[in-house]
Amino acid sequence: MQHGPAVRRRKLGAELRALRARVGLTSGEAAALVGWHQSKVSRIETGASGVKPADVRLLLDAYGVEEPELRELLLALAGSEDLGRHHWWHAYRGVLPPTYRDFISLESQARTMRTLETSVVPGLLQTPDYARAVTRAAVEGLDEQRVDALVEVRLARQDVLLARPPLELNAVLDEAVLRREVGGPDVMARQLERLTEAARLPQVRLQVLPFAAGAHIGVTGPFVIFSFPSTSDLDVVVLDHLTSSLYLERKEDLEAYSEAFNTLRIHALSPEDSLDYIAGIGDGA
Repeated sequence: MQHGPAVRRRKLGAELRALRARVGLTSGEAAALVGWHQSKVSRIETGASGVKPADVRLLLDAYGVEEPELRELLLALAGSEDLGRHHWWHAYRGVLPPTYRDFISLESQARTMRTLETSVVPGLLQTPDYARAVTRAAVEGLDEQRVDALVEVRLARQDVLLARPPLELNAVLDEAVLRREVGGPDVMARQLERLTEAARLPQVRLQVLPFAAGAHIGVTGPFVIFSFPSTSDLDVVVLDHLTSSLYLERKEDLEAYSEAFNTLRIHALSPEDSLDYIAGIGDGA
């Protein structure tokens, strides 16, 4: 288990090592091509040290990597801030803790997101009023200006669902998410309407896990699985805790959580039945 920055370094290093091997270069030969000592390449590939975006560009050019999506993803992992829309959250550096910035960075670059939510509506599907109520409950004592900024961030994150190509969101919601009255009945009614609207988007697959399903593999808590374009080696599981987030990158962890998510989808209602279920709750059934 690693925190976000360490995961990014390790994954970036592993991918750069694989790209070097793909073109048949040794670490020493790669270093010579870009005018470095071999030890620098080794430190980057093992994740022992960070790497500047400019250095990543040098290596990608040396390895003949031209795929735009892959280049952009690896530059984002290196912390590049010149990728336009992808780094809008830097304007909120004074508001967002590092772990949240790491999460947004992964979310903005991912191709698919699989998430189990057991308590609240996923951030990408929240209405402004619901987001405000959740923010106030999660972090007590915030002044209104800071609450406003965090809500702005929550809403800005939702643009990934409208990007080209859009993030593909697969969400399983425990029924408790729909029954918990966040912000009062009016706020919750609008939130349920928003879920119904979002569920009809082609890039969103929403399933409800009803109480009738009984105990399930997700009772231990919510999780998110990010998958990325061009390579599966960068996939990562994110577990949220009260004061931090943990990132799981081992192949065994990814397989275990992917299997758990598939199991949850089997036990959950179909997307069509989930829409009816949400509508029924909204109607007071």
